[in-house]
Amino acid sequence: MKDIPISTFDSPSMVLELIYQLKVKDVMNRVVITAKKTDSLRRIQGLMRENYISGLPIVNEKSLLGIVSIEDIIMALDRGYIDHPVEEYMTRDVIVLDEDMPLFFGISYLNKYHYGRFPVLNKANELVGILSSKDVIRTLLVEMNREVLRLEKLHQKENRPPDKYSEMSFITIRFDFELAGRASTEIKKALKLRNIDPKIIRRVVIASYELEINQVVHSLGGTMNYTIQPDKVAILAADTGPGIADITLALQEGWSTADEWIRSLGFGAGMGLANTKRVSDEFSIESTLGAGTTVRSVVYFNSPKEE
Repeated sequence: MKDIPISTFDSPSMVLELIYQLKVKDVMNRVVITAKKTDSLRRIQGLMRENYISGLPIVNEKSLLGIVSIEDIIMALDRGYIDHPVEEYMTRDVIVLDEDMPLFFGISYLNKYHYGRFPVLNKANELVGILSSKDVIRTLLVEMNREVLRLEKLHQKENRPPDKYSEMSFITIRFDFELAGRASTEIKKALKLRNIDPKIIRRVVIASYELEINQVVHSLGGTMNYTIQPDKVAILAADTGPGIADITLALQEGWSTADEWIRSLGFGAGMGLANTKRVSDEFSIESTLGAGTTVRSVVYFNSPKEE
């Protein structure tokens, strides 16, 4: 399968904003054609033909047991076991998505693994949807059209430039991936209204998103505070939680304390603090074990620094 024609890094700013803002559950197809483990491969072949699909999950009620692709059906026909139960031939080691993952990760999975579809599970590990490149493209087209209409109305309504000095504040909650990214989306909108250079905005959003996700994944929750001044924007990310034992080690690329569950959701790659420092003109971090961590990142609007 070809990669989905959307880059999570180099796409237009409107597309990037959407793929960070939308969740997998906003895009996935909730009508999922499934089969039981006792169904024959021939019956599954019929389901695929009737529903114009090239693969489907095998379930026990709402629990995902495996997945079957059109390639499995072709092999069954060639080797003469098309009437056997699917349980013997389904793929059991299935890569899945969490419904609360940012769409960013869904697109990354589609491009990385080249599968036609990914089952989507909820917090109870129940199958609630399926995500394909077709779902992503269709939803993005609809959302982009809505965003264009919104911006047109906003442009008509806006009669004066926004204040050059303002403050914004947002709360983060541990493991609340549904709201993760909201603060970063809002600061990006605020900077775009001020006609800040898109390259500068991108650096701010990278720092903001990395710090925001760090709070959701590694802390007990915290706050994301932004101060927009005429010449810069300052981010103050303060959380409560375990704190960082070795800041020097934590700033190394790839170092992470994330457990297997967090990694399975697509987080915890150990790049958050390193990426934030890389895009910042000013960067500082303070942490106390058992009390939490505070990170300050500043990006100047006239900064020549590159990512």
